[in-house]
Amino acid sequence: MADGPFWGILHEESCMKFLASLRLISAATSLVILPSGMNAQNFPIKLAPRWERVLEESKTTPTLQVVVNPPLRRGTPVHDNAYQALRDLGADYVRYVPWLPYPRLGVAELEPPKEGKTSWDFSPIDPMTIDFLEATKGHTAVLNFSTIPQWMYKTDKPVTYPDDPDKAVWNYEQGTELRDPTGKEVADYFARLLCWYTKGGFTDELGKRHESGYHYSIPYWEVLNEVDLEHHITPQTYTRLYDAIVTAMKEFQPEIKFVGVSLAVPGEHPEFFEYFLDHKNHQPGMPLDYISYHFYAIPKPDETLDVQQYTVFVQADGFLNSVRYIETIRKRLSPQTRTMINEIGIISADDIAQVAPSHVAKPIPDSYWNLAGAEYAYIFSELTHLGIDVAGESQLVGYPTQFPSVSMVDWTNGKPNARLWALKLLHDNFGPGDKIVEIGPIGQFAPTHPYVYASAVMTKEGKRKILLVNKHDGNFDLTIAGASGGQLDYVDVTTGFQPPTSTRLTSDNLTLHGFSVAVLILP
Repeated sequence: MADGPFWGILHEESCMKFLASLRLISAATSLVILPSGMNAQNFPIKLAPRWERVLEESKTTPTLQVVVNPPLRRGTPVHDNAYQALRDLGADYVRYVPWLPYPRLGVAELEPPKEGKTSWDFSPIDPMTIDFLEATKGHTAVLNFSTIPQWMYKTDKPVTYPDDPDKAVWNYEQGTELRDPTGKEVADYFARLLCWYTKGGFTDELGKRHESGYHYSIPYWEVLNEVDLEHHITPQTYTRLYDAIVTAMKEFQPEIKFVGVSLAVPGEHPEFFEYFLDHKNHQPGMPLDYISYHFYAIPKPDETLDVQQYTVFVQADGFLNSVRYIETIRKRLSPQTRTMINEIGIISADDIAQVAPSHVAKPIPDSYWNLAGAEYAYIFSELTHLGIDVAGESQLVGYPTQFPSVSMVDWTNGKPNARLWALKLLHDNFGPGDKIVEIGPIGQFAPTHPYVYASAVMTKEGKRKILLVNKHDGNFDLTIAGASGGQLDYVDVTTGFQPPTSTRLTSDNLTLHGFSVAVLILP
């Protein structure tokens, strides 16, 4: 979305092709065999964390991405509340993406230098970017100006774009061959973007100085976005571009770190990781600080929410298998490189159809936001077991015509929905340094429950916490050893768009409501 999988989607056929391909890589699930006459809803669920048995230490930071779109502009009903929610969250590694559907909001040089003049113009871009940098001040952020100016690509005729900065267009990115095959023209463009925000300005192609007055700290820069789809860039071309961009940027900010690859459909492109992570394919000394890639579950168009709750987690398990495979490549070729999975969410089939001119967005049930929050919580927790460094939920603001199903706020007023509250629950309770401990089998007949997921940790502060995720829209009763006297904080179908609810437990028994994301803090 956001810059989610719909980047370079130019027409409905592309959308459906992507949908089909994503399902191919999301076909794994697990089977729990229950005794005859017993179903998942009625067999007893008993959890017994073994606090003395540490499995691994978490490295994973929960966070989100912020994608540039018109509701985030100053003066809208969304702007103040959305940025306040971002500020209140206080997350690290927040990803900021000015993206292709809005060329005037994401591309600072829309025309090539001509007749002694350049077209550099940050006036539509700066307000949102500065608001983002201010809202995340004191925390690490990852900037990804993801769109290469279209004029840098060879096309049969110039590609036009709307005068209205708020009008979305899906055909801005065209062509596969750069007019400067060395990549220097592209690299210099991005180096100037960096200097605009960190060095007070830059000198353009014609030798003219442009002053910004900005001196922000930008510790991470992600190089392009979803390059398997945007311009269909090959691993070889991307690696050359990465090296050129990194070299140009480090000339002005030697300490900056970089994120590479940023694939939309990572399970389909293992060759990308094989090539990019092989240091022999880069210039000597080129830093490979991080790789990144994305995942969205995409239910079929005719699936109701009753069915989607199964589809979403089946596809999530398929993605997690892709993560395991990619990790084996990373560890073999470049073990010092870290990983950001910085777009995680659900995209409804209705969102894919939004590119059709006659499309009318369908209403989204309130409980959908809880399902999406539960999906992210489950994937985040599993990524902690896999040693992933950053797990980013997608995205702060979506709205009709611009992937409403991925929004983390109400697009009419910018106030958090259940997805953002679930992220806050995770952010406030879990993070790098947690010691993940073993949980015993839930019962005599099954090691795990098909719908209730649990992960127990000992935090850096020595607190014992258990993350509980209900993958189902029904209620489940649990018994957890030592829970009596503890505090249960949760977001579920009963809390709606409200902040997490807290309750004090008077016994070891508790109830998880539909699509619950809950944190049990033991006494």
